Amino acid sequence: MEAITDFEVKAADGGTAALDTWRGKVLLIVNTASKCGFTPQYEGLEALHRKYADRGFEVLAFPCNQFGAQEPGDAAEIANFCSLTYDVTFPVFAKIEVNGPNADPLFERLKSDAPGLLGSKAIKWNFTKFLVNREGQTVARYAPTTKPADIEADIEKLL
Repeated sequence: MEAITDFEVKAADGGTAALDTWRGKVLLIVNTASKCGFTPQYEGLEALHRKYADRGFEVLAFPCNQFGAQEPGDAAEIANFCSLTYDVTFPVFAKIEVNGPNADPLFERLKSDAPGLLGSKAIKWNFTKFLVNREGQTVARYAPTTKPADIEADIEKLL
């Protein structure tokens, strides 16, 4: 089975980024938005990133405007917001779609690997999180309501 780290994604600068850069790391992949009730989770995501980065952990954020149009900005505005408001140091990629016919292939794979409640594949809202092990396999999916700190024990197990 193809590893998550075999995928290429859209970089914030409009180019492509190979997830191979993070091969061998534990990843938390999140669809994000700047104007959502869950947006303060950026703080918790950054705390996890800073705490575990030196042990091989990385948060990868993918802005998405599909839920209530809560990510209206362009890449520069999103980067500026993340940096100035939450001092985000983990990668924030280009804005993508996570559901529907234009859904990014990475998120199609994540949804297939880790369906939601009752086997639902669709992402329901911003800040749905997927935990990926060092082998590039999706091991868990977390609801938007799951705070980053509540995932810490699962991250520890994979590190």
